[in-house]
This record gives sequence, structure tokens and C-alpha cells, in this order.
Amino acid sequence: MTCAAVPCGMGYRVLAGIALVLSVIACDSTRAAPETNPPLPSSHDWPTFNRDISRSGASPDPTGITAANIASMRRQQVRLDGTVDSSAIYLHDVNVHGASHNVFFVTTTYGKTIAVDADQGAILWTFTPSSYDSVAGSAQVTTSTPAADDDRRAIYAASPDGHVQKLAVSDGRVEWSTAITRLPEHEKIASPLTFTKGKIIAVTGGYIGDAPPYQGHVAILDAASGRLERVWNSLCSDRADILNPRDCPESDSAIWGRAGAVLDQATGNIFVATGNATWDGKTYWGDAVVELSPDATHILGNYTPSNTDQLNQTDADLGSTSPVLLGSGLIAQGGKDGQIRLLQLDKIRGSDPHRGGEAQSVPTPSGRDLFTAPAVWHAQGVTWLFAADNGATAAWTLENNRLQQRWTHDEAGTSPVVAGGLLYVYNPHGGLRVYEPETGRLAATLECGGGHWNSPIVVDGRIALPEGNSNSHRTSGVLNIWRLEKQP
Repeated sequence: MTCAAVPCGMGYRVLAGIALVLSVIACDSTRAAPETNPPLPSSHDWPTFNRDISRSGASPDPTGITAANIASMRRQQVRLDGTVDSSAIYLHDVNVHGASHNVFFVTTTYGKTIAVDADQGAILWTFTPSSYDSVAGSAQVTTSTPAADDDRRAIYAASPDGHVQKLAVSDGRVEWSTAITRLPEHEKIASPLTFTKGKIIAVTGGYIGDAPPYQGHVAILDAASGRLERVWNSLCSDRADILNPRDCPESDSAIWGRAGAVLDQATGNIFVATGNATWDGKTYWGDAVVELSPDATHILGNYTPSNTDQLNQTDADLGSTSPVLLGSGLIAQGGKDGQIRLLQLDKIRGSDPHRGGEAQSVPTPSGRDLFTAPAVWHAQGVTWLFAADNGATAAWTLENNRLQQRWTHDEAGTSPVVAGGLLYVYNPHGGLRVYEPETGRLAATLECGGGHWNSPIVVDGRIALPEGNSNSHRTSGVLNIWRLEKQP
């Protein structure tokens, strides 16, 4: 599952757009908002990576941001005590230190979780794990995104010591902390956490270089107590506990896609994709898509490509990205081999092994490795799929159970999101590009620096985007916040 660092860079372009959008947003700009601005919404949350447990990356909520007013937004750069190589989450109107705040929450690469006032950019509190001094500056990191409890009084965050902790929204106090690996030096929590129905779902992978031993696994914890309830191991899957990685004959099979565990919102079933390792369709599930029951006790469906052995031998992880739930019984699954495979759920159902049988395969946006989480947008009866890699950004529609490409741009991107009728794609070489999703027409480019896995969230008239690269091993970083001007 080796992944090279994406080069960092600074800078921006002044891009021609529609008549009302001509300039790149400057830091702390003081332009007045156009009189045509809609009222700023202020009652929505973005509680988890890509907004929902299915990781759609699409928000139905109004944002107040349009192609006509995006040029009036002001950027604030909030200096952080750590690099956030992931994305933020957001809760509106929550109690912090006895007062109401709109808050962004982020987790840094060395496990600090920070609450940032979304209106002022002030640091409200910082949680620092006890392991911080032993890992800071090292290659032992996390690139996980926290998740909020439905009660909006707690969030859950990972740290590179292999722990998941429950933190009070009010002050960052630790309510519990539970280890989900016996070897955190080898087993990395790279993907976001998920909160669902009183449970926390976390997954593990490995580190750059694939140094054995490690096994990708799914851990389910009780959100109230932190008790570890169930483990599904992608290698030695006949064992339902946290393995000492040395006790399983096989290694690797990382679960490390940017979306991590993807849940069907209707059934609660858990979908994961694994990286390079042995596949036998029995207890070894390397380079596979696996559907698990909500309690992870049963395999409900599975798939591996017909060339699974070749993928394993050439480090071409199927699990470099997570499963994408398109609806209509279809899944899109990318990979390091430059392909996006369209899978039919009814064809991969059951615990018997399923090898090959894809409904369709299309190239990734540039034909390169896909490391990001695509977004799914349902608009006016049409299902859209947006994906970006290190060479291009592209859009498809789903028609007659086939993907039809609608547009492409030679602009690199991380995990895209759709909000308020606009598509936001961060270029890890620098700059946040904003498109009209149906046409691919560029509406604006917002200035920011380079990064790696970072991706934006867009909610309540604000955009939050961390920058920086976990592979730089820095203990400082930046959170960019763009805001619409408030109307008089």
C-alpha cells in the first residue's frame, strides 16, 4: 500500500471565469459582499468525513455561497500546533467553555485534536495525547478525521499511538481512550472515524514501505463506554479479536482509503476495500471489496479482481481508495492500477468468493493511481460521480447502469465535495478550485498552499481547508477558513 508523498507547493493563478468571478481570493480581503447575496445559513453540521456515513461528499444544505458571491469571501489562515493532513468537521451552536460557538474540529498528524472557533479563528481548546512527545517529528502519524456524536456533546478522534478517544465538545476532556491495535508502530489509523447508532467504527492500515507485520482490520467500539465490541480482520478473518500482527501467517491487506469504512445508510452494512496481500476468498481478503454486517460478524458480500495476484505482486492496491455507494445496487471501486470498476451488489452477495465479473471499468481521471474519495451527487434525478487524482479531475453520470464521462480537467485534486450547487476540489500543489458541477466550468480559484490528503468542507457560508503534508513530519500547520461577508 505504499504511497509516495504529493509535492507541496505554494502559489495561485488568476483565472478567467464568469463575469462576476475574476479575481483570486486574497488573504484577509475586505471586499463588500454583493447585494444579491442570499441570507447566510447558520444551522447545519458537517459531522464526519465527506459529511455522512456513506461518504457521499455531497451536502443538500444551502451554504449561501454562489458563483456570484464567492469572490467576496475573505480568507483567514489559522496557525495550528500541528499539520492536519485530512479534513475538518463542523458543529454549529455548541457549548464550549460555557458559551455558544460554531466550531471546526481537526486532528493533527501527531494526534492533537483542536477546536477552532469558526467565526473568529480562535483556538478554543487542544487535546494532546500522552504519547505526543514520543512520536512528534517521527514517521508515526495519523491522517484520520474525527467524527461527532449525534448528541453533539462529544467527538471521537484517533492518535498515532493506536488509540481512539472520546472528547467532550465543551472543553476537550477525555471521556475514554481505547487502543485498537497491539502494534501502533506498524498499524496506522489513516482513515476517518465513523459514528453510527451509538458505535464507533475505526479501521487500520500500514505505513509507507509496507513494513510487516500488520493487518488491516475493522474495529467497532461502544461510544458510551469505549469498550471494544468486535474486530473483523482482513487477514486471519476467522479470528474476531485484535491480533498481535506476528500471530497471523500473512501480513498487509491495509484498510487505508480516504473514506475508510463506508456505511449503507439504509441497512448499516459496512463496506471496506483492502490493499495488497494474499487473497483466498476464505480467511485472507487482500485486494478485495468486502461488505460486512453492521456488527461486523458476517461477510455479506465480497469481490476481488480476476488479476488479484498481479495486483498484489505489483503493489497496485485495490484499496488505495474506498468503495463508493452509487445507489441502484451499484458500487464504484478505484485503485492504484488507474481503473474505476463498476460492481453490482447482487453479483457479489454472499460469503462465497467472487472473483472478477465487473459490470464496467473506466479509467481514473488521468489514468493514474486513485488515492482520493470520489463524491456522489444526486441532482434532478441524475446520479453524478466526481473523482480527482494527481493529474486530473473528472465527472461521470450514471445512465442505464453505466458510467458516462461528462467532463474532465487537467487539474490535480484530492477528495472533492459538492455543496450549495458548487463542486470544490483542492489541488495538493496549491489552490482550491470551484466548479459548476454539471459543466465543469471554473467559477473561482481560492489561494492556499500545498498539501497531500487534505480536503475541504463547505457549510454555513464558510469553507475550511487544512494544508500541509504528513510526510514532512512538521509539528505546525495551517487551517484556511474562507467566510462570506455578513450582510448589514
